[in-house]
Amino acid sequence: MAIDRRREAAGGGPGRQPAPAEENGSLPPGDAAASAPLGGRAGPGGGAEIQPLPPLHPGGGPHSSCCSAAAAPSLLLLDYDGSVLPFLGGLGGGYQKTLVLLTWIPALFIGFSQFSDSFLLDQPNFWCRGAGKGTELAGVTTTGRGGDMGNWTSLPTTPFSTAPWEAAGNRSNSSGADGGDTPPLPSPPDKGDNASNCNCHAWDYGIRAGLVQNVVSKWDLVCDNAWKVHIAKFSLLVGLIFGYLITGCIADWVGRRPVLLFSIIFILIFGLTVALSVNVTMFSTLRFFEGFCLAGIILTLYALRIELCPPGKRFMITMVASFVAMAGQFLMPGLAALCRDWQVLQALIICPFLLMLLYWSIFPESLRWLMATQQFESAKRLILHFTQKNRMNPEGDIKGVMPELEKELSRRPKKVCIVKVVGTRNLWKNIVVLCVNSLTGYGIHHCFARSMMGHEVKVPLLENFYADYYTTASIALVSCLAMCVVVRFLGRRGGLLLFMILTALASLLQLGLLNLIGKYSQHPDSGMSDSVKDKFSIAFSIVGMFASHAVGSLSVFFCAEITPTVIRCGGLGLVLASAGFGMLTAPIIELHNQKGYFLHHIIFACCTLICIICILLLPESRDQNLPENISNGEHYTRQPLLPHKKGEQPLLLTNAELKDYSGLHDAAASGDTLPEGATANGMKAM
Repeated sequence: MAIDRRREAAGGGPGRQPAPAEENGSLPPGDAAASAPLGGRAGPGGGAEIQPLPPLHPGGGPHSSCCSAAAAPSLLLLDYDGSVLPFLGGLGGGYQKTLVLLTWIPALFIGFSQFSDSFLLDQPNFWCRGAGKGTELAGVTTTGRGGDMGNWTSLPTTPFSTAPWEAAGNRSNSSGADGGDTPPLPSPPDKGDNASNCNCHAWDYGIRAGLVQNVVSKWDLVCDNAWKVHIAKFSLLVGLIFGYLITGCIADWVGRRPVLLFSIIFILIFGLTVALSVNVTMFSTLRFFEGFCLAGIILTLYALRIELCPPGKRFMITMVASFVAMAGQFLMPGLAALCRDWQVLQALIICPFLLMLLYWSIFPESLRWLMATQQFESAKRLILHFTQKNRMNPEGDIKGVMPELEKELSRRPKKVCIVKVVGTRNLWKNIVVLCVNSLTGYGIHHCFARSMMGHEVKVPLLENFYADYYTTASIALVSCLAMCVVVRFLGRRGGLLLFMILTALASLLQLGLLNLIGKYSQHPDSGMSDSVKDKFSIAFSIVGMFASHAVGSLSVFFCAEITPTVIRCGGLGLVLASAGFGMLTAPIIELHNQKGYFLHHIIFACCTLICIICILLLPESRDQNLPENISNGEHYTRQPLLPHKKGEQPLLLTNAELKDYSGLHDAAASGDTLPEGATANGMKAM
């Protein structure tokens, strides 16, 4: 009995259960609080009555740091779009408009760099230099080419792909022109003459891209050395892929501004060194690092642009940047014709990044990222900087952002890595779906481009390099314009679904219908010819390029909106890297002389069907606040594609309608009746 009394006294009464064992290295919340030596006094039942903790001090002792890590920050500070951004004037402040403009200007330089491969590595016509007439032939070729680019019939190239070297080799031949006349174009020899045509020590080139000399003609990357061209194309894309993955993680940890500034410094170093390359190996290696740094610039500017804008302006601001980048694509041929040499062109592409060195002093860190990672001391200084630049009165803080910020200054920063997304339920699925969409959109784009620009399509207009280049650029421009209209009415998810359906239809019709037309055209009474098949192929290719470009672009933007601020650059890096893998399939197929191209197209066509189903699982982010932490990102659940009718019970509850079901289950277990108007799912009956 004495032992029982001592147990009851230690347990706080006869009805108290023994304390549970420590689980996973920590006590349950109630027992941990009761067992902590917080200076409580004995209560009537023999237990400890917990006293309130002293308030936190800015100096922060051991108790203040412990409680800062345990307690969540003020909800007012976490609601950036609803409280902090309106306090700063939204996008109406002059300083915010200046920052948005500063994110648009580099898009022009990025457009130059992204499409430079079409000129630096263009595969020209080439033929063996005539014996004893090498100098004259080379000089005449240079002047003759500048007169009329349309007279040089070589396989056209696109920004994503170039024609196989085998076809270019078929057009090579020895020239027997006189010194004073323009040499005739080489006639295509038979397949059996390819080996003999490569037995040459000097070559003449007909470069179609407005340059007198490019990388191919500089180091004679033809015949047995043709594979080095594809390696040079790999280098930039692989550098972009690694850059997106690595700089995205770094930007989430150290900030957007340091990654942007260091990327600018190193792209100047590597980009200008590319122009001084002494061989193709040095060129390819330096292009890898140039692509790595370019990825850091693209990624951080994209994230900064998104994080500066209120919900209703994000898509418009992003599309303006896309149009500026397309302006660089349209201006690139004129820039190449002005430079005439690939080394001068490379230097001219990189030199404008010197202007971005000024961003060190004029471009601040992302305020949204500082608030999301609880770096409130730096955030306070930046808010005061914003109010000073906008000439705002800090006393106009109606919601009390600054007083709440003062209370949280002692809180330690809380940064998150992208690997944390693996432990989520919804967020990782959304990112994976958008990665597959991005991979499919950019991967199948090459299939459509090759079908339209390939040598099997006998269209004289598309045999000209400039017509080929501007056709691709115009399709991308029209795609972005259509995307602006569609997203305005259908939203992000509806627009992505529509463009993916168009991509799937164009792909399946091109694979199936054209084969059917080809079979019927073999019958003499069918009335069909190869020209009908070519016209259908061009039509489906244009529709496919139009839709697939929109799919890729919209997938990247969608990811930037639904990924929380604390890991936004990491999520963007994954989707952009997936897009890079899609682009990488083009030089891989060309390296194998187009072997496996049909299977390549079939695989991506099947992926479009899978993506159509997966897109329905995505949430809708139009006019929604950006999620700031992983918990906010988890609450981005999918909504019905079409709004339910008035009075109709929705099958999926929204976040605002979610209820605690514990009370219903307890009431059912105890036999109590439910309140009037309550239903089984916790919603009031209509």
